[in-house]
Amino acid sequence: MLPHLDAAYNLARWLVRDAGAAEDVVQDAMVRALTYFPSFRGVNARGWLLQIVRNTAYDSTKLDRGVQLVSIALPAHDEAGALPELPSGDDDPETSLIRERDRGRVRQLIGTLPVELREALVLRELEELSYKEIAEVTRTPIGTVMSRLWRARRLLVQAANAEQRAAS
Repeated sequence: MLPHLDAAYNLARWLVRDAGAAEDVVQDAMVRALTYFPSFRGVNARGWLLQIVRNTAYDSTKLDRGVQLVSIALPAHDEAGALPELPSGDDDPETSLIRERDRGRVRQLIGTLPVELREALVLRELEELSYKEIAEVTRTPIGTVMSRLWRARRLLVQAANAEQRAAS
């Protein structure tokens, strides 16, 4: 399970939108995975673990329903909750800054998507799971996965276009 720990955290982070809560979700999911590992009969350990992370994330949000935490400290990260990244040494400073700004905008736009669309998009585009693997993880038909991805991409394009028009 350790090779898939980064993917598990990434999915949890996008689902619960909080770094600390994502760490808790991954820890709980790993305990569940280790507990039930003897009964695992599949060939896709990554998909199996991500399914456990997904279920754990949804269970944790049900427990926290109605509770909203408000930080009084200044955040050390951007609106999407990601830590600021150092610019790449491959680009000149201006290009690095533009790329990082664009990545931040994309993270913000992904964060505005409904959870079922965000989940499908993260699993496909960031974790590079196949449609079949996403269907297994989310326990939805492959047609639903395809529909959610299409809707997520369409909403991202619409939001980006609206943002550009507002900036003009």
